[in-house]
Amino acid sequence: MIGLISGTSMDAIDVAVVDLSLDGRTVVLTPVEHAERPFPEDLRRPPTSAADLCVLDTGLGRAFAEVAAEYQARHGGDLVSSLGQTVHHWVEDGRCLGTLQLGQPAWIAEATGLPVVADLRVRDVAAGGHGAPLASTLDALWLAGFDGPATALNIGGIANVTKVSPEGVVAYDTGPGNALMDAAMTVLSGGLRNQDTDGEFAGRGHVHTELLDRLLADPYYALPAPKSTGKEHFDRAYLDRVTEGLTMPAEDLLATLTELTARTIAAECEGTVIGSGGGMRNPVLVESLGRHVDLRTSDELGLPADGKEAYLAALLGFLTWHGLPANVPSATGAAGPRPLGSITPGRYPLRLPEPVITAVTGLTIRRRERQSDGGDHART
Repeated sequence: MIGLISGTSMDAIDVAVVDLSLDGRTVVLTPVEHAERPFPEDLRRPPTSAADLCVLDTGLGRAFAEVAAEYQARHGGDLVSSLGQTVHHWVEDGRCLGTLQLGQPAWIAEATGLPVVADLRVRDVAAGGHGAPLASTLDALWLAGFDGPATALNIGGIANVTKVSPEGVVAYDTGPGNALMDAAMTVLSGGLRNQDTDGEFAGRGHVHTELLDRLLADPYYALPAPKSTGKEHFDRAYLDRVTEGLTMPAEDLLATLTELTARTIAAECEGTVIGSGGGMRNPVLVESLGRHVDLRTSDELGLPADGKEAYLAALLGFLTWHGLPANVPSATGAAGPRPLGSITPGRYPLRLPEPVITAVTGLTIRRRERQSDGGDHART
């Protein structure tokens, strides 16, 4: 399978090639390859009309299709699953009323000839959920047998956690991951840089106490789970409002925003914290988090941190393909388990496998190793 996603940071299209199979009630996931492709600059402009939205949906679809075709040529494939690009997540009074992901799957199906599972969030929203964080599906299966409580953490534009314990699974967005830091760098650099690479600015700055207090006073952090948020809330306009009347060096602004992300994440974590996502590349953020929690990377448990969301996209499509629910109601708030997404046929008539009638309860990750005989071998 090929999994695709572009996260809320809109810095790259993530792609993963993965072997997936069922062993009784366990999903067996073998990572093959994952990578990032730079996000097309001409698609960064926010749409302001129906015409713009059409152009963006087509452009994203073609961009995803190009990446999928490249990796299909390298590895083959049976199915593509695309989480697309979230362009709006509509939340009012703590309830998600709608969500919109673009990247028309017909372009992917046309380019690869493979069936495509896409539009994976909206069914959960229609069932009363937030459609997020869908990472809870992978995390709940993966950490089901973990010794003691564990928190799976993903730091993208928005940070989310999945807490797994004997009492059950809870997942939600904690607040901004990289979103405010990225917005600040975009403004400070006049659009030349859209991220604080390696925490360069934050590492030279000091936390501005008054600004941090203002940021931590945001009502979102006190809301009960399940909950979700997005760059509709934590955006440049938000940054302008919260910094009004304050002056500080750019380095202090970035240091404060980095500390905000670390503190709001740490406040929601329990047990061992297993991190992934682009924010784990920021050494200043990782160091701050490490002062508050027992932090490990998902790589240490066999799942590449940089590719986790693309592997998630593949897993969600795999479950849908087999007729299995792909949401965790206790995490998203949905009324119950639901199959997710819609399927666009590929070059040939659509032939689905027999539906699996027994729910899956675990996920095993195997690593593929290149052996001296030239073959690929998987090891748990």
